Amino acid sequence: MKNIIVIPARYHSSRLKGKVLLKIGNKTLIEWVLENASKSKIADEIVVATEDENVYNFVNKLGYKCFITSDKHQSGTDRIGEVIMNFPNYYFIVNVQADEPFIKSEIIDKIFYELHNDKNAHIITPITQIKNLEEINNPNVVKVVFDNHFYAIYFSRSPIPYNRSGNAIYYKHIGIYGYKRDSLFSFINLEKSKLEEIEGLEQLRAIENGLKIKCIIVDYDGISVDTIEDLEKARQLALKFQNYDYSG
Repeated sequence: MKNIIVIPARYHSSRLKGKVLLKIGNKTLIEWVLENASKSKIADEIVVATEDENVYNFVNKLGYKCFITSDKHQSGTDRIGEVIMNFPNYYFIVNVQADEPFIKSEIIDKIFYELHNDKNAHIITPITQIKNLEEINNPNVVKVVFDNHFYAIYFSRSPIPYNRSGNAIYYKHIGIYGYKRDSLFSFINLEKSKLEEIEGLEQLRAIENGLKIKCIIVDYDGISVDTIEDLEKARQLALKFQNYDYSG
C-alpha cells in the first residue's frame, strides 16, 4: 500500500516538441517538476516515464529514476500503466504532468490523502477557481463542474456552467490525477469514449463509464506549458520563484 509519483514526460509533444527539456530560468521544465514533486512528504517513490532517450539520459543524470516506455501510448495515463507494472507493491499513484513546473508538493500530498481516505472515489484531481477572466474562454484551460460532494459532473474546454444568472464561479482543472491501482488499470482498459473524442479530454472516459472523479479545491496560480506562449509566461512567472539572469 505504498505511494508513488509517476511523471509522464513525452518528448515528442504535438504542440511544443521537446518542451520538457526547454529552459525556464536556469532549470529545464522537467527539473522544476521533479524538484517540486520531490518535496512530497507522503510519496515513497518518484519516477519519470518517457519515450525518448534524451529525456531518459537527462533525468538519470539528475539522479532520478526514469523508464523508457512505448512510443505508441495515446496518453500519459497509458504510459503510467506500463511503468507501474514494475512496482507491484505501490497501490496509490499520483500522475504529475511534466508540463506543470510550479506544482506544489502540498497539492500532491492532498491527493494522496484523499486516495487513502475516500473509499468511493476512483480518481482524485485538483481544481482551482479561475481568477483571470481570459481563461474562461480559453480552450486550453479545462473547466469543470462538480456536485455537492465534489465529484466531477463534467469537464470541458468550453465555459461551464453557462452564466445566465451572472453569478457563475468557474473552476479550472489542474492536470494531475491520483489513482488507486485497480482504478488505474480499469481506466486504461476502457475504450476511448465519445465525449473524450469530441473534447480531447481523457477524464471524460472515466465519467462516461461511471468512475467517480473527486475534485479537491486548492489555491494554485501556476501554469501548464503546452505552447510557446505558455513557455514565455512560465519564464516570467519563474521570476517570482527564483532570482536568475535569463537571456532567452
